[in-house]
Amino acid sequence: MLLEALIACAGVSMRAAAAVLEIPIKSAQISAEGDVDLRGTLGVTEGVPVGFKEIACGSTSRPTAPQNQLDQLLELTDRYCVIFQTIQNSPKTTVKLHRAGR
Repeated sequence: MLLEALIACAGVSMRAAAAVLEIPIKSAQISAEGDVDLRGTLGVTEGVPVGFKEIACGSTSRPTAPQNQLDQLLELTDRYCVIFQTIQNSPKTTVKLHRAGR
């Protein structure tokens, strides 16, 4: 689910950045892959961490723009992708349980 959210957010961010930079993109394919040891997630091996060790995101497209504009497109996509920035900056998180009324 995290990788799907990353792909969706990166796609929206790329489209928005391309519009600002006036780079026409007829189609693009965004992909993400992650390295996770499911023994930790499933709780079958003590000491194995839960979560991704590494995540890689990339895109394939056929824009007709010079390389400097594509570099700027990538920079803006990274900067404004909320999911990517959240992963990069590890926000403080809390978990709470609220008892429902009867």
